[in-house]
Amino acid sequence: MTVWLVACSKGGVGKTTLAVNLAAAQADAGRNVSVVDADPQGSATRWNQRRSEHGHALPILDGRNRTLVRQLPAGAGTAVIDTPAGIGGRELEPFLDVADAALVPVQPSALDIEAAARFLDGVAMHPRVRRGTLPVALVLNRAKPQTSASQQALELLRGWPFPVVAQLRDSQAYTVLTGLGRSLFDYHSMQVRAHQEDWQPLFRWLQRVG
Repeated sequence: MTVWLVACSKGGVGKTTLAVNLAAAQADAGRNVSVVDADPQGSATRWNQRRSEHGHALPILDGRNRTLVRQLPAGAGTAVIDTPAGIGGRELEPFLDVADAALVPVQPSALDIEAAARFLDGVAMHPRVRRGTLPVALVLNRAKPQTSASQQALELLRGWPFPVVAQLRDSQAYTVLTGLGRSLFDYHSMQVRAHQEDWQPLFRWLQRVG
């Protein structure tokens, strides 16, 4: 079993969007995948309920139960954990204890970057991160590559101790598809191919860190 953690203390940075698209991409590739919804708001669970209407529901586990998080069933395959906003400190520890890789979405704004910096300072203190046994990476979300704000954010993030492994473009496609219980990886048309290409560096990083 492999556990991928999606976490950031800042709300509205796209944690659920990242988690459900990541899980759907694994399912599309024919891999065994589960979604662990640790957010009391249950956004990933609601997405999966809408997805069930299309006959493509994914196994979903209640990650609010910290005992379950520490003892995920062997049949969970690749477990993608969606965490709530505001998480940090001891509340985050059970997830860091079991994760094989951690992804931190960040938006290209000063407030988001400052919040992510504080969050990552806490993550960096976890023993597994300090020892280098838990890989942590950043995902620049809702990026507009041609704008100075995104370029400045990327330059700043590249100076941090954790790599930026993907830049996901700012697109209404994510909002629309998530509302339908869908993902980018449920489609294979030219219209979504460019969006899917944004994810390839992230997939390669996850494969490399094992």
